[in-house]
Parts: sequence; structure tokens; C-alpha cells
Amino acid sequence: MNQREITFAQAINEALMQAMAEDSSVYIMGEGVPDPKGIFGTTLGLLEKFGSERVLDMPVAENGMTGVAIGSALMGMRPILTHQRVDFALLAMDQMVNNAAKWHYMFGGQLSVPLVIRLIIGRGWGQGPQHSQSLQSWFAHVPGLKVVMPTTPRDAKGLLLASIRDNNPVIFLEHRWLHNIAGHVPAESYTIALGEARVARRGQDLTIVSTSYMTLEALRAATWLSAAGVEVEVIDVRSLRPLDAETILASVRKTGRLLVTDTSWTFCGFSAEIVALVAEKAYSHLLCSPCRVALPDAPTPTSHAVAKFYYPRAVDLYKASCKMMGLQHAEVELEILSTQLDVPDKSFTGPF
Repeated sequence: MNQREITFAQAINEALMQAMAEDSSVYIMGEGVPDPKGIFGTTLGLLEKFGSERVLDMPVAENGMTGVAIGSALMGMRPILTHQRVDFALLAMDQMVNNAAKWHYMFGGQLSVPLVIRLIIGRGWGQGPQHSQSLQSWFAHVPGLKVVMPTTPRDAKGLLLASIRDNNPVIFLEHRWLHNIAGHVPAESYTIALGEARVARRGQDLTIVSTSYMTLEALRAATWLSAAGVEVEVIDVRSLRPLDAETILASVRKTGRLLVTDTSWTFCGFSAEIVALVAEKAYSHLLCSPCRVALPDAPTPTSHAVAKFYYPRAVDLYKASCKMMGLQHAEVELEILSTQLDVPDKSFTGPF
């Protein structure tokens, strides 16, 4: 298999290029899609290759344009609707929840809505309460919507191609801190099945179930814990709905300990669903109470001073894991590694 290293954003762009080349019914639409920056670089070159009839800018009318996308999907097209922030899509919740998600069910399976909605989540550069939310739990709550959150460039390409070929509406969430990470990605067109989690690291002492960018923080915490003699198994969920419950349960039954970390809030969040799943299906295997590390119950801040205490990082996962294992943690050394606020670490160069 031909592999080379490209960024997450390049992997998204390559998936879009290949999907549009393979299927003339695929088109992309969104605010800023044909712009010079190409939505964090993910849509660059599409206009030049496929023309303005298949690469469309969109007016600031999210609800109306989502209706256009749904209508075209019902007529045989495969639209990809792209928003530069998940927050903008809130104006189209009626279309997504009351139309796209329910059409197949209401009409007895006779019609489908093969629609992908790409949404950017996460923080950086003081984006604040209205431009940096992570609302995956909201979407995952709705029957009829599939919800996907890739972490690696390879998964980004494979899951996006699978989403485009799926006959159901898919909410495809990309954390802005992931767009410039690099990894090995096959050059050919391929898919990764929706509904399959990825075991990002093997271990037998504690299970960390993570979503999106928090998988990187979980892997970093797992490295620190390994030095302390604790081997962590990290499960990258990838697909919130459909959910790969069996992979999560198998890991917890092996380790007896569960820590869930998500990019969104804890209250009524996706992390609560995972804890409930384990409590219902694997309670007898638990050696201690499950733990959640996610956002506190407050809007996402703009201020650096507040952000320092708001967003969890690897150090928080490390401390929570040590507490679950009954270990002391190296407080001062790890705090030094958690001081950067608007970039994941010194190696990260954007875009934000």
C-alpha cells in the first residue's frame, strides 16, 4: 500500500478531491469554500478542478442553504455542506434535526438524505463562547444522524470518504487543532467503516475513552503513566453514532477502570453516555468509580486567564489517572508542560 505523510487538512482535501472525481453527484457548498484560505486549507484547489457549478460559496443563510442541500440530496445528489464553525450550524438545526435526520424514517425507507455536514469545533486565538463550542453530544442525541469525529489524518480521509458514500446524513466534526498534525495516509481512495472505534494504545491497567483532539492528550498522559508503571489503553471513539460499544466494553472488562475525556461539557455530554454504557453493561468489572475529564459547566471563554483553568489537558488526565490508581503524581514537572493555552504544544504550527 502506497503511504506518505500528509496533514489532517491535506487528508480532508484529498478525500474531497477523490470523492468529487469518482462521483459527479458529489458537490461542496459553504461559506468560504472557494476562498483563498479554503477553510483551514481543506478546500483548496477544488474550484479550479471542478468549477463553480460543483464548488459553491454560500450566503449567510445557513437554514435556507441546508434546505437546498437536503432537497438536492433527495433528488440524487450527494452534497457536502461545510461550516467554518459548528456554532454557525445552529441556525440550521431545524433542517438537520426535523428534516435530514427524519426523512428516511417518515417515508418508510423509500427516500434517503446522503448529506455530509462538515463542522469545525474547538478553540484557539481567543475564539470565545460563540465560535469555539464542541456540540457533538447534541447531534449524537438525534436518531437519524450519524456523528463522526476523526483524530488522525488517515482516519480523517477514510471516514470522510465513507461518510460521503453513506446514504444517511452524517455530521463530520473536525477539531481545528488537528488540521496541521501529520501522519501516514494512503494515496488511493479508501474508506474506514463508520461505527468502529480505534484502539490507539494497548494497556491493561486503565481505559481512557477519548474523542477527537483529546485523544492526543490521552496518548501523552498514557506515556507519562507508563513511566510510573501504569499501562493505559486508549480508545479513540472516532464514531459517536453509531457507537462501537463492544470495543469500549471489552477494554473496561480487561482493565477494570474507566476514564472518559471529551472536548465538550460533562453535563449531559457524550462522556456521560460512555459512563452509563459501562455502568449498565460492565459494572461488575469496575475496580473503582469511573471518572470524566471534560469542560466545566460554563460557556467557552475568550480570556487567556480563564482558559488556563477551563480546558483540560494531558496533565489533568494524568492526575485523574493517578488518583484512580492510588499513585502520587509529579505536580511541578507536569504543570510546566501544560502552560501553553492556544496551541497544543511547541511543535504545533496551526492553523488555529
